[in-house]
Amino acid sequence: MLKLYNTLTKKKEEFAPLHKGKVAIYTCGPTVYDFAHIGNLRAYTASDVLRRYLEYLGYEVRQIKNITDVGHLTADDIAQADTGEDKMAKAARREKKTPEEIARFYENAFRRDEEAMNILPAHYFPRATAHIPQMIKIIETLIEKGHAYEKNGNVFYDVTSFPGYGKLSGNTLDNLKVGARLEEHPDKKHPWDFALWLKAPEEHILKYDSPWGVGYPGWHIECSAMSVEYLGDTLDIHTGGEDHIFPHHEAEIAQSEGATGKKFANFWFHNRFLLVDGEKMSKSKGNFYILKDITEKGFDPMHLRLFYLSSHYRKQADFSWPALEQAKTNYNRIAEWRGKLEDLSKSRQTDNSNRTLNVRVRYFESAMGDDLNTPLALSHLHELITETNKQISENSLTAEKAREILAVFEKMNTVFGLRFPEKEKEIPEEIKHLAEERLKARNNKNFQEADDLRQKIEESGFEIEDIEKGYKIRKK
Repeated sequence: MLKLYNTLTKKKEEFAPLHKGKVAIYTCGPTVYDFAHIGNLRAYTASDVLRRYLEYLGYEVRQIKNITDVGHLTADDIAQADTGEDKMAKAARREKKTPEEIARFYENAFRRDEEAMNILPAHYFPRATAHIPQMIKIIETLIEKGHAYEKNGNVFYDVTSFPGYGKLSGNTLDNLKVGARLEEHPDKKHPWDFALWLKAPEEHILKYDSPWGVGYPGWHIECSAMSVEYLGDTLDIHTGGEDHIFPHHEAEIAQSEGATGKKFANFWFHNRFLLVDGEKMSKSKGNFYILKDITEKGFDPMHLRLFYLSSHYRKQADFSWPALEQAKTNYNRIAEWRGKLEDLSKSRQTDNSNRTLNVRVRYFESAMGDDLNTPLALSHLHELITETNKQISENSLTAEKAREILAVFEKMNTVFGLRFPEKEKEIPEEIKHLAEERLKARNNKNFQEADDLRQKIEESGFEIEDIEKGYKIRKK
């Protein structure tokens, strides 16, 4: 059983999919104008753990993660999505490249970061620029149903036409105030109406033909179009960071439900912000980090992943270098323990007690089933490590028991998603002998004999590399 906190209902609910055995997840992906920062990576790791645990429970998961490469304006915290400059165009000007070049470069960088973090790739990464026709179709439907209106080439969603506006964030029209930053657009009926399509100025470099003239889509409409295209009218789970709750996800609900007349998502899964040394990340404060900054300090992406897992996704996490150092220490402890179990499991000892570790699995599943409580699940793992390390030191852990514990850990780790370096395979004595004979031949300048011995080594499935003080052998 899995209970998830649902942002829509503000409580934990037992998860049940729309279709038995299958789960549809839409994850708000990156706007590819810059590198993903460690706050973004925390959100994608949280969604990854969710997907991994659903698959652990036996569900067939289909995950879509969009790539935003048009329409996301710089003032994205303002609800109407018609304020600021397109982030892609701004980046193109900054780097003196085309928007297409910017998008592909940062999309590839994002995919590499996800791979380094061992985040399972989504089943599809649809690009906003490839789905303009789908956006236009939804906008036309919203106009027909009285939820949207066009004026002077701009199309806005009429928030007063949707009684449920604000049900996700609590920002109902009664609660919202028109602040200093919410400027009145001359073509809007209501200050909080948001843009579905905007007329493009002559100099705008990202623009498309539409029934309302040349323009470009609003940021919010993109996710509605792509989620419906690949997952249908109603999602099982929609994920994202808490900064997306309002206005982005609130707008998605209004426009999706306004167009289809159906509930947009059954569960809304949001992670909290990542702070850095107790403060919000900011380039001006010098506390803004991307994955490259982490690795250049000598840390592995898995240290960062374990740092994320060590706090609950619905609590603010506070990143610091000492905290990452502690995560590294914890990771090394797990890796060392895992290595000991692997070595011990290869021995021929037997254990006829047939003891099992079902209780450890139950503890793990109880923690993960309670809104993905990864810190508690990790604490159960560390208890297991302490217990078995004691048995190893006392020489009382048999090979069979080691294999059993290792199997339990590997099952847990399908959810934790920690990657460990492969141990160097043991080099057979006969290969070592050939390598020593080859070294003697080289030292005696018998190069033909050395080449013949290299060939024998390679035919046996190994490679030999000459170095200053000898050689290195490795399995091909």
